Amino acid sequence: MGSYTCCLCFTRRFRSSEAQPPADVRAAFATYAEGAAHMTADQLRSFMSEAQGGDGADADAERVMEQALLLRQRQPLLGKLAKPAFTVDDFYNYLFSEELNPPLGSQVHQDMTAPLSHYYIYTGHNSYLTGNQLSSDCSDVPIIKALQDGVRVIELDMWPNATKDDIDILHGRTLTSPVELIKCLRSIKEHAFSASPYPVIITLEDHLTPDLQAKVAEMVVETFGDMLYYPDTESLKEFPSPEALKERIIISTKPPKEYLEAKNVEENDDGTQEEKESDEEAWGKEVPDLQTELEYAKVLINDHEDVDDGVDSDDDDQKKPQSSPLEYKSLITIQAGKPKSDMSEALRVDPNKVKRLSLSEKELVKAAPSHGSDLVRFTQKNLLRIYPKGTRVNSSNYNPFIGWIHGAQMVAFNMQGYGRSLWLMHGFYKGNGGCGYVKKPDFLLEHGSDNDVFDPKADLPVKKTLKVKVYMGDGWHADFKQTHFDSYSPPDFYTRVGIAGVPADTTMKKTKAVEDNWTPVWDEEFIFPLTVPELALLRIEVHEHDKSGKDDFAGQICLPISELRRGFRAVPLFDRKGMKFKSVRVLMRFEFV
Repeated sequence: MGSYTCCLCFTRRFRSSEAQPPADVRAAFATYAEGAAHMTADQLRSFMSEAQGGDGADADAERVMEQALLLRQRQPLLGKLAKPAFTVDDFYNYLFSEELNPPLGSQVHQDMTAPLSHYYIYTGHNSYLTGNQLSSDCSDVPIIKALQDGVRVIELDMWPNATKDDIDILHGRTLTSPVELIKCLRSIKEHAFSASPYPVIITLEDHLTPDLQAKVAEMVVETFGDMLYYPDTESLKEFPSPEALKERIIISTKPPKEYLEAKNVEENDDGTQEEKESDEEAWGKEVPDLQTELEYAKVLINDHEDVDDGVDSDDDDQKKPQSSPLEYKSLITIQAGKPKSDMSEALRVDPNKVKRLSLSEKELVKAAPSHGSDLVRFTQKNLLRIYPKGTRVNSSNYNPFIGWIHGAQMVAFNMQGYGRSLWLMHGFYKGNGGCGYVKKPDFLLEHGSDNDVFDPKADLPVKKTLKVKVYMGDGWHADFKQTHFDSYSPPDFYTRVGIAGVPADTTMKKTKAVEDNWTPVWDEEFIFPLTVPELALLRIEVHEHDKSGKDDFAGQICLPISELRRGFRAVPLFDRKGMKFKSVRVLMRFEFV
């Protein structure tokens, strides 16, 4: 009998308590229902308009009421009611529904008619790799997933196949297994615009002979047909807009060496070398501090032994001049290059031409202290692509703000990896309806003298203050096994809330841990003064406190602060790899002062 009783108690400890509306939710209901037990459509509309920042379109209020009523657990009884009353519980169901009350809008709302150089573009690195940079398989599967997630720049490394008569995609000088180019091109065509109608850019790393370059041109034209955009680049003084390039495919790579040599342009092998160092950002560790990276990376570079950067080569591999077909050259709409020696020369803006410059994260960090204003001015007209250093063999990523604060449009990431840096990338491109193009803030586009160019290290005044209240969380009992966090009792959840952005804005805070509860109620508020809110992300993580010292991960999301919808919001959480949980969410409130 004693054994039976113990078992019964154990089961009861895992039972999830039903979530109750927080006091602030009850107060808001009482205010807008004017003390009544039920709320009318007009009263809900007033709440949505006044307290929720203008969510109160006529059709929305009616729809919200209908959908929130359907969320009642006693749903079968609704059919017997002629006109169900909208109670405080229905009001709470609406507020805590991510479908009805999300933290961000879902529509493209920014001006999409400016040149491409005025936008941050969702960019992948080595898009064909399924895992690490040295031995994983190459496949079109990660390319398809990236496109479905809204990525707009796909990178392909082209090499001759074993018999030298066709083209493989693989990471050169590694043990990665190849995938055929044609398979990748066909998958890009099929999935390019599944998540967004705005242009897809294919960046090619070219290691081919002229005859194979000709074959690439044939494949590209045959696969994409009228989708391909390739004007006369000699007369291209400004990039077209995302709007003008809807559902178009664009090729970007370095022009063939022979073409450059014919124009008396010297082409040297890239002499970039990488430091031999342990990976400071192993998956799941904290995002590297931006100011530390910018200020101290040069010291680190000088203190470490150099190794060959062949793994990360962003250059072609041809050694002797050959004749390249005009057709291949003419398909390259965005001509790319790397700095040869003088960074000032590389960043010089040509009023009659646009181009793309590629820098490794290490090169950017090294250049930023002395060429910060040049970088910003270059990116007002031209494209800057930043890619991971070669020592990131496990497909980890770097702090993306290194590129964003200097106007770099293509901050290239290993989308097949995971970790906090990638969470920032995912969150940043939730903006503007998730279309893969986010308009750069005006201060990065303004022309002027050195003193007028944005300086991320400057002591700037607070422009906006964000107040975040974390009420409660729910859904873990549905998405996790009862024993996932603790074998003997319900979890002890706490929330971390903070800002990622320029160094002055970056911070992280956390709530208390609520013990033994699947539906934790924190009811804590945090205040974040922001100097550059246009580039800031709100970071939200939930963890389970473990007395052994190794806390368990329970969900995360990053949200662009410039797009947060104020008021009460249901914030969905995602797993480590960026997949949204089915049920897990946090009820929060956002206010701007």
